[in-house]
Amino acid sequence: MGTTHTTRSEEDALRALVVIDLQQDLCLGVPELDSVVQRVNALAARAREEGAPVFEVRTTHLPDGSTWALNMRDDGQGMALRGSEGWGPVPGLELPGAQLVEKTRDDAFLGTDLADRLRGAGVDAVVLCGVTTEACVAVTGASAYGHDLRVVVAEDAVASSDDEAHIRALKWLEEQYRAELVRSDQVRFTG
Repeated sequence: MGTTHTTRSEEDALRALVVIDLQQDLCLGVPELDSVVQRVNALAARAREEGAPVFEVRTTHLPDGSTWALNMRDDGQGMALRGSEGWGPVPGLELPGAQLVEKTRDDAFLGTDLADRLRGAGVDAVVLCGVTTEACVAVTGASAYGHDLRVVVAEDAVASSDDEAHIRALKWLEEQYRAELVRSDQVRFTG
């Protein structure tokens, strides 16, 4: 069930940048990762300039397997283990001042305080970027909508190693959850 959220007028709207899973373990095989990272860095700089909050969402698992998702348990292999090199950000990612949100599942809202932090900051919409479009980005976008937040996807700042799944996920977010798909250089954080 969605959380009631008061929407401001368009001129007072505030969007938060939500950077999803730009971590070494989760970006293996992602084409043009350097370009995505550059666009995300530019988005984060613009968000800071406009006074919008920036959240770095990281998948975080414990080595003992207690937080692993079903697929990791099935395979007997974890990833994004807290403190490991693979848990860390991809080279070149620059998010000074970003608020860290640690998650254990695809949905950045599930089991985290992200919704409370966004509400506390007076945010009306989230701008999503990062990986993987058809998994963590799409599920977080659907969940944001369920929390009565508008969703904007910086379509050139999300990526996947599967082009077809990437395109389907963007279309699904746009059609099912009314996500606005925009180029990263066209994203506005206020007004």
